[in-house]
Amino acid sequence: MGVAVTCRRVVHIYRVEATDVVALAGVDLTIGPGEMVALVGPSGSGKSTLIALLAGLMRPAAGRIDVGRYDLGRLSDAELHRLRGTEIGVVLQGAERNLLPYATVERNIWLAQRRVAATKGVELEDPERILDLVGLAGQARVRAGALPRAAQQRAALAVGVAAGPGLLLVDEPTSQLDTDGRDRALVALETLNATRGTTVVVVTHDLAVGARIGRVVTIRDGRVGSEGRDGQDFAVVAGDGTVQLPPEVLGEFPPGTLFAVDHADGSVRLQSDGHD
Repeated sequence: MGVAVTCRRVVHIYRVEATDVVALAGVDLTIGPGEMVALVGPSGSGKSTLIALLAGLMRPAAGRIDVGRYDLGRLSDAELHRLRGTEIGVVLQGAERNLLPYATVERNIWLAQRRVAATKGVELEDPERILDLVGLAGQARVRAGALPRAAQQRAALAVGVAAGPGLLLVDEPTSQLDTDGRDRALVALETLNATRGTTVVVVTHDLAVGARIGRVVTIRDGRVGSEGRDGQDFAVVAGDGTVQLPPEVLGEFPPGTLFAVDHADGSVRLQSDGHD
């Protein structure tokens, strides 16, 4: 079953040539068990940093991240490594980074299952069953490197869920695929989510992918800028009470603009220089 994910005031800072670069500046995000969520935003907005933090590949400078019953900040490096081999599945950008090209697809899946195989009482899922879920039935004994690019991406997804994780983190699963390959990869993700209840978080630049997934969280300037659900966009109130205005609004009302705020009858009105 899928697990819940919660981020509270998450901050991450990179050190680049004696300069601090703030990649995330206070991210608040809640994802329910079994949800599918797309993280979108321009390059450098912090999407991939957030997914790496959720995977426990890096630690935040401040804030708290909970994945299921685990507070990631309280876990040791060894515990985080074990968690990635059992309860968190990670699919990196570029299928080749997730596969051993000289090994069969079946062997790649088995290698991903090794850690959970050592856990007492856990029954491993048949690789053929996993491949059937991602649309690669009958490909178990094919070398991973011999598969077409689109099929390699689905094989990478199969490896990501081989251990039966409650959370699957996928970075740019369709970036190198044509339309047909993109659609097949999305069908695989949707099937995994529907049949297993796996919580799925996808980083993507492709707005069509975000629209297909349904819930779209836009990361802008290291924060959650907005959220789209069922085709409608919403501004999001952060934990510190701030709200990021859409870029098109900022084009008309630049930073420093003063707004009068009128709150009545369940609605909020912003007024500046006579304009609502």
